[in-house]
Order: sequence, then structure tokens, then C-alpha cells
Amino acid sequence: MSTHTESDGAAEIDLADFIAGLPKCELHVHLEGTLSPELKLALAERNGIAIGQTTVAEVEATYQFDSLASFLAVYYPAMNVLVTADDFRDLAYAYLTKAASQGVRYVEMFFDPQAHTGRGVPFSTVIEGYRQAIVAARAELGISAELIMCFLRDLSAEFAMATLMESLAHKDWIIGVGLDSDERDNPPSKFAAVFARARQEGYLLTMHCDIDQVGSIENIRQALEDIGVDRIDHGTNIVESPALVDHVKRRGVGLTCCPVSNSFVTDDMKATEIVSLLRDGVRVTVNSDDPAYFGGYMTENYAALADHAGLAPADLLRLARNAFEVAWLTPRARDAYLADLEAYAAGFGLAS
Repeated sequence: MSTHTESDGAAEIDLADFIAGLPKCELHVHLEGTLSPELKLALAERNGIAIGQTTVAEVEATYQFDSLASFLAVYYPAMNVLVTADDFRDLAYAYLTKAASQGVRYVEMFFDPQAHTGRGVPFSTVIEGYRQAIVAARAELGISAELIMCFLRDLSAEFAMATLMESLAHKDWIIGVGLDSDERDNPPSKFAAVFARARQEGYLLTMHCDIDQVGSIENIRQALEDIGVDRIDHGTNIVESPALVDHVKRRGVGLTCCPVSNSFVTDDMKATEIVSLLRDGVRVTVNSDDPAYFGGYMTENYAALADHAGLAPADLLRLARNAFEVAWLTPRARDAYLADLEAYAAGFGLAS
């Protein structure tokens, strides 16, 4: 990555070093999407599961896709190696270790309980393993994390409601709910009653509105206007509707964008849209999505967007600040993270 010189006469800033040390907040990462080939092999061996691959290279060869549908066809079968609470703990702890090494201070992590309960793994096994990793990582790595429970939108609304009710026994460990998986013919309205009940239970709300899907704008509209979500995941097609752009600006709704994964499931990183929204005052953020499959964690996503769009350190600071501002944090915790970000910027002669 090239060195960038600030136009106001500040010292030259090497963007790679700047991004590496930047205090970060991640709001769009699927824990099941952090299953590295190495860990997949190890868990398969530990649990005596035949996966058809015996080397890391063979596993990597299966991580090939060119669309959302082809990605999901690889993604869900890989989860079969996750069986015990220890497996889920090891998965989350491995991700949190990587994230902490890249300057991530706080993360809200998606998990898909239905992908596990549907194959006979108890809900309690999944969440207890993830919770163990969160507690250990906070003490040992200095990174804080929360869980967002996602419903699989290509399954029934009844199954989603049943999962919501099952989650209530672990309510203190789950900060919010989301909606992911195949968006085709599965609009937000399908889950309106589920999300209304989730809000009654005190959960915060977000929904995937994946890029370039059939009916993208209507799905974004439903999520914002009918469901009343607190955030949108992906959502860059919103640029097609000035009215919806005004809506998210007025409400301060954040968009959790994922540049590297965008370039895998379509032929476009959506850098133009992300930067346009950033310049327009929309609280867009940078995230890694499913980093084990797309080959990019937080640092790589910031670097890819910066390279592609020619971003300056001030732009990267704005993206980082956006993430802390739209995160589901207490005011005290948010202020502390923003103070760290301001101190980091000041070290480079910048304002955050």
C-alpha cells in the first residue's frame, strides 16, 4: 500500500501502518464464516467426521463460489464439524484472537443457531460455547464482544419464532437479532411478527439486505419503514433511492458494508457506493463478513477499500468512528472507544 500525504501539510502517513494500528469496531461478521480450513480439519478429526478432505489445500479448494447462492452451498455443509460446546468456543476464540491482533476493540458477532439445531445440536451447546470464548477473550485478549442471533430467511417464519422463544433462556447473552441467508423470495415482511416480538423482548434489530438482489430496494424499504430495524447489513443498493438515503441519515441508521466479500459474490466491491454514502453523511462501516471464506479480515477490508477508492486517513477515521457510533454500546463504553480513536488520530496530527 502506498504512502499517503495529507494535503494540510501533516507528515506523511503510511496507510498500511495507519490501518494496522487503527482502533476498530466490527459489526458484521458471521462466526460460522470464520471457520478456517485448518480449524475445519481439526474439528473433523476431533469429532470423527468424514468431510471428504484430508489436507488444508483440499479444504481451501472447496471454498470456491461466484454468487451468494453458490457461497451458501459451501458454507452450510462446512458447519457439520461443529458439534460440541468446545467446538463453538474454539471457533469464536480463534476469530477473536485474529480480530484482536488487527486492532479490533469491540465486535458484535452473528451466529446462526438454526443451522445447528436443525441438525440436532442443542441451542444451549451453541451459545454456551460462544459465551465461553467471549468471556475468555475479554480477559486474555482485551477484546469485548456481543452476540447477534440471526434467523435463516430461507426457512419458515414459524421456525424463526420458535428459535426466538428458545433464545429467551439466554437473553442476557444476546444483544440483538438479525436476518441472513438466501434473500430470494424471502423479504423482511416474511418475518415481521418475529421481529416485532424480538423487539418486545428487548432485542435490538438488524437485517441483511444483500447487494444486487432481486427486489433489493423494496427489501431495504421494508426493513427500515415496516420493521423499523436499528441497522442494515450490506444495504449499499440504497443509493438507488434518495428517499431511503434520507431516511437512514435522519435516523442515524448504520450500514455494515463488507468490501472484500462484495467482490466475491458479485463482480464489484461496491467501493463507489460505499464512498458516495460516506461523503453524503450516511454511517457506513467496514466489516469482514465471512473472512475465512473471502480471505480478508478487518485490516484487509480497510486496505482493499482504501486502495480501490483512494481513501485518505481522515476517511478511514470516519469509517471507524461510524462503527463505534452505530454499535450497540452503552454511552460510557462508546465514549471510551471514541476517546481511544481520537488519541490515535492525534498521534498522526489528525482530528478523528
